[in-house]
Amino acid sequence: MTTAAINGSKGDSLACVFCGSSDGNDPVYAEAARELGRELVKGGYGLVYGGGTWGLMGHLARSVHESKGKVLGIMPRALTRLEGFDDNLGEMVLVDNMHERKSKMEQHAAAFIALPGGFGTFEELLEIITWSTLSIHRKPVIVLDTNGYYSALREMVTKAVDAGFISPGKKNVAVFCSTPAEAVAAIKDYTPLPEQPGLSWEPKVSA
Repeated sequence: MTTAAINGSKGDSLACVFCGSSDGNDPVYAEAARELGRELVKGGYGLVYGGGTWGLMGHLARSVHESKGKVLGIMPRALTRLEGFDDNLGEMVLVDNMHERKSKMEQHAAAFIALPGGFGTFEELLEIITWSTLSIHRKPVIVLDTNGYYSALREMVTKAVDAGFISPGKKNVAVFCSTPAEAVAAIKDYTPLPEQPGLSWEPKVSA
């Protein structure tokens, strides 16, 4: 499947959203997911995400779908029983493993947003941040800090800069926002890191 194959409806630019397959223990997280869905469509974006129908993933996808936005879900076959699966929400693609899921989401995404979630969400967010620091992509990376959920991550980045493990110029590779509206606006205002030439996952072809 190519990017062209999934375009052509409202929300041609897809924002990739990482988020939990549970609701969390505060209704504010589910409401943030629903509001983000509405704001994405209002801003002209569709959604590419992990394909689940439970938890924040489900709230988000249903919100985008109900707002007449494009939904593309990408899910490993092994997780269909754990995260839910409903191809009535949009186009759903089953893949073999997590690596393929993340690779396809990155290929289709124009930007990345992280809602609250667990270990899987943390891993996806930190990997896509790492790719940005390596210039594998230069797309916006936005962290939706609902209810201060990611405040500890923000502090950890600052500590890593102070300790000399992250260069000061890369401190703001991910933009932290408090509301869904701010997160969508930050996509358009995002300034990527200076590009490092020669870094790519694509195989090089000799002349």
